[in-house]
Amino acid sequence: MSIKLRKSDSGIYRQTIRIHQHTVFADVSKELGGDDSAPDPHDYYDAALAACKAITVMMYAKRKQLPLDYIDIDIERDNSREAQGVYVLNVQLKLLGQLTDEQKSQLAAIADKCPIHKLMTTATTEVKTSFS
Repeated sequence: MSIKLRKSDSGIYRQTIRIHQHTVFADVSKELGGDDSAPDPHDYYDAALAACKAITVMMYAKRKQLPLDYIDIDIERDNSREAQGVYVLNVQLKLLGQLTDEQKSQLAAIADKCPIHKLMTTATTEVKTSFS
């Protein structure tokens, strides 16, 4: 899998990101000198967790034929201690459907087993940067 990134023609820091056949953009806030024309990289990091949890829960519910109609996820970021190596994401799940309390608990546990959650909390990520 390859992600291609290039400076966008517009904006001071705006980046064009190509992932498979998709194009998205990244920028930084005006407070950081950007144009705030797209989500910043932290937003994508946080959104990856939310999307993974939602997809994982929906797939599990479908496979187990649980009556999950909809899932809504809100993430609140606390990056006040990021410089000290602490980055907190508070995740609030809202499950809609005719679910029992036991099924809701089961789905909440499954949400914490999504691959991105595991990567963020248990894996060691190695980043190797080179120049060409």
